[in-house]
Amino acid sequence: MSAGPVETGTAPIRPADRTAALALGDDALVLAQRLGEWAGHGPVLEEEVALANIALDLLGQARHLLSLVGNEDELAYLREEREFRNCQLVEQPNGDFAHTIARQLYFSTYQELLHNRLARTGTPFAPLSAKAVKEIAYHRDHAEHWTLRLGDGTPESRERMQRATDALWRYTGELFEPVGELPVDWTELNDSWLASVTSVLERATLTVPEGPRRGAWTAGAGREGLHTEPFGRMLAEMQHLHRSHPGASW
Repeated sequence: MSAGPVETGTAPIRPADRTAALALGDDALVLAQRLGEWAGHGPVLEEEVALANIALDLLGQARHLLSLVGNEDELAYLREEREFRNCQLVEQPNGDFAHTIARQLYFSTYQELLHNRLARTGTPFAPLSAKAVKEIAYHRDHAEHWTLRLGDGTPESRERMQRATDALWRYTGELFEPVGELPVDWTELNDSWLASVTSVLERATLTVPEGPRRGAWTAGAGREGLHTEPFGRMLAEMQHLHRSHPGASW
């Protein structure tokens, strides 16, 4: 992987922290891969650049987090599908641009709230979180801008944005299931996320989908290594070059 230099620590971390680092690192890695798929396919050049920059930010986060667990390249390219611990939301296909924006709004809102809380803890994640919240704020602002623009735009753009928010909502409940032993009040995090996302959707003249809520049934068992069908195809593409030329150097 390559997204510029990354600072990593060498001190061992607790098994519970390794579990959290793997889950959060996989979230960032998989979403970076999905956003990278827009290269050459964006609706306008400016958006290709914006999405590529967000992908690089996420890749940098993934490198740091996975390095807390082991060798970042081996973890990215040599694990099997069931060994990944990312939430199912980030692995969902890009779909049309509205689907990509809805996915980004849901995830970046969650990620910003989570890292704001982790930055104030004494966990190994605090240094990364303190730096990451600044770039994640941009990710969330970008998604919010486009949600408002599409939702309160033409009849077609509103229909597409509503369809995207409805389709991806089922994957959001998994975001608020405890990860490792992170010192986070997950119910409070869920409530804050719901308030923030609801505000954006209502300002975009969109209908807020009903359910799921934390503790209720929801799609998603990615934290347990169970993934949706599109993830296998994405993973095969991401890992193909490394597996085809083991040990190669550039």
